[in-house]
Amino acid sequence: MSEAIFLLGLSFLLVVVCLTILLLTAIPAFQELAKAANSIIRLADTLTRELPATLEAIRMTGLELSELSDELNQGAKSAGEAVKQVNDGIKGVRQGASNATIATKSAFAGLKAGLKSLGRPRRQKRSPSDLYPENLRSSNLPSEDLDKSEDNMTRQNRLVTPDEMRSEGFMGDLTPDED
Repeated sequence: MSEAIFLLGLSFLLVVVCLTILLLTAIPAFQELAKAANSIIRLADTLTRELPATLEAIRMTGLELSELSDELNQGAKSAGEAVKQVNDGIKGVRQGASNATIATKSAFAGLKAGLKSLGRPRRQKRSPSDLYPENLRSSNLPSEDLDKSEDNMTRQNRLVTPDEMRSEGFMGDLTPDED
């Protein structure tokens, strides 16, 4: 029995030594856990104070970004409309230039024709006998009288009015008659 008490005391002593070693090694770990807990408490306090302001700033930044994107969209739309107006203006200018070119060419052609007609002798108006000699010769007039009336018409240098020219067709024949 004494041997059993000795073994029991020895085991009790070994348990105490192990618990002491355990406590000695656990004390620094508990100190580090306390420091970590203090850090977590300070972090929670900081988040409680700073997080709402940060979240508000982030929300305001998001709103500002959406406003900027809306303004950019409106700017792009107005720029597109301006480009469309400029394009329409360019088309109008091209069309006007084309019309002006045609009008200028027509004016120059008219001036050229006018200058040509000024340099030519005036046309004499044809008598009905010149236009339809076969009808008049078949009438009771002798052919000598017809020849005399033709000579009288060629001798006259008569001015031709625009109305007389229009009656002969589109501004008449501008080339002099060669009989």
